[in-house]
Amino acid sequence: MCRLFGLHAGRRLLPATFWLLDAPDNLSEQSRRNPDGTGLGVFGAEGVAALHKEPVAAWQDCEFATEAHDVTATTFIAHVRYASTGALDVVNTHPFLQDDRIFAHNGVVEGLDALDERLRELSAADLVKGQTDSERVFALITAAVRAHDGDIGAGIVDAIGWLAHNVPIYALNVLLSTATDMWALRYPHTHDLYVLDRRHPDQRRLRLRSARIRAESEHLTSQPSVVFASEPMDDENWRPIAPGELVHVDADLRISTRVAFPDPPRHLLHRDDLSAQAAASQHA
Repeated sequence: MCRLFGLHAGRRLLPATFWLLDAPDNLSEQSRRNPDGTGLGVFGAEGVAALHKEPVAAWQDCEFATEAHDVTATTFIAHVRYASTGALDVVNTHPFLQDDRIFAHNGVVEGLDALDERLRELSAADLVKGQTDSERVFALITAAVRAHDGDIGAGIVDAIGWLAHNVPIYALNVLLSTATDMWALRYPHTHDLYVLDRRHPDQRRLRLRSARIRAESEHLTSQPSVVFASEPMDDENWRPIAPGELVHVDADLRISTRVAFPDPPRHLLHRDDLSAQAAASQHA
């Protein structure tokens, strides 16, 4: 499955270093499918968004993913893609940027013809530049946020509610960030998503490492933060986000949470329902 990582450091700019993949030689020895793309989205000085992303069509293309990326920002979203839909090119590589918001997704959403028709009804089809289900989901959220006068939480609930009622869903875990706020949703129970509350740092340098993504920041020894990830990283005190739970972290690192979707999708897919390509992209 795709790997998600989000870090919110509040109002202060924070220097951090990211590695999105280990060395190709090490990965080739592992019994898991090779990633199809990597990306890092950040909000830096004056709230300006920047995306750094690259597809991985072959291990010869891994230089971007395996080198260290030093970035300074208030919010960070990193993503490692395992493609279920869309070609292996930069336009289909996460994260995506719309209306000055950064978005990444882990899962599979089907019924794309119905979703495309809904986007046309909302005059939002032009937001989609590639072929992925993820970018379409983001466009639906963007259209819903516009309809709710910029209320991002309401837009997420509106858009995901429409998807849950109208199209087949296997998994729909998302991270969405502005320069000041971050939202995380796990839906339904299919894939895990975790939150780490570091608003009271314990003077340890932040070093987070999973099977794919690594992040380090000396400054987070003393600076508070909130972190999200698709799998626990190292021995920190990660809390599993509940199925259907929407978590919001504001500019002052206040955390609010609610189970916005207590019921599973109307058309819940199981692994056996997926195409071979989609099923392969959702490996554990």
